[in-house]
Amino acid sequence: MGLREKKRNQRRVLARRSAAPRSGDGKDFLPLEERPGKKRAREEPEEPENTSTVLYIGHIPHGFYEDQMQGFFQQFGTVKRLRIARNRKTGKSKHYGFIEFENPEVAKIVADEMNNYLLFEHTLQLELVPPEKVHPKLWKGVRKGFVPIDRVAIERKRLSKDKTIEEHKKLVDRIVKRDEKRRKRIKAAGIDYECPPLIGSVQPSAKKIKFNED
Repeated sequence: MGLREKKRNQRRVLARRSAAPRSGDGKDFLPLEERPGKKRAREEPEEPENTSTVLYIGHIPHGFYEDQMQGFFQQFGTVKRLRIARNRKTGKSKHYGFIEFENPEVAKIVADEMNNYLLFEHTLQLELVPPEKVHPKLWKGVRKGFVPIDRVAIERKRLSKDKTIEEHKKLVDRIVKRDEKRRKRIKAAGIDYECPPLIGSVQPSAKKIKFNED
């Protein structure tokens, strides 16, 4: 085959290739955003508007009480109310509490910025409390502050009140029983000791007073 024949064959091949329809010609294509079978990107739902103004505070350190909390959190905004859970008998802190701000945006900022904040070697735990989960009695008596129960005064009043004859008799019976047990223990220990008698253990019987009808 000569040089001329080779050139003719090359021209024929090129002509056939140019005449043949290309893959995809004559087809209608849809835009990329409307291509069938392709999932559209999901639109992220908008965050609901925050209406919570109450915050839960956990891991409260010792010494960080109502006055200290009021002064510390006032730098963010106006504090309406706050409460620290305390033991009813001793008045000691249970290391958690609640605080309420006037503005819900301030409460959201405090929850985001102060959560896991290190204070006096304690990591504060802050969380927004939804309005529907706030207990109706959460702020009951918060204006008065914590008033510890005076157990000593209550017991003093109980012991100092006038007793009836029956109550006095029961009291004397308990004292006599304890004294008898004490005497038995002393005797069982081999100690020769004569315990003094109890004065007033025997109560005189009540006298009946008769009134003349005249």
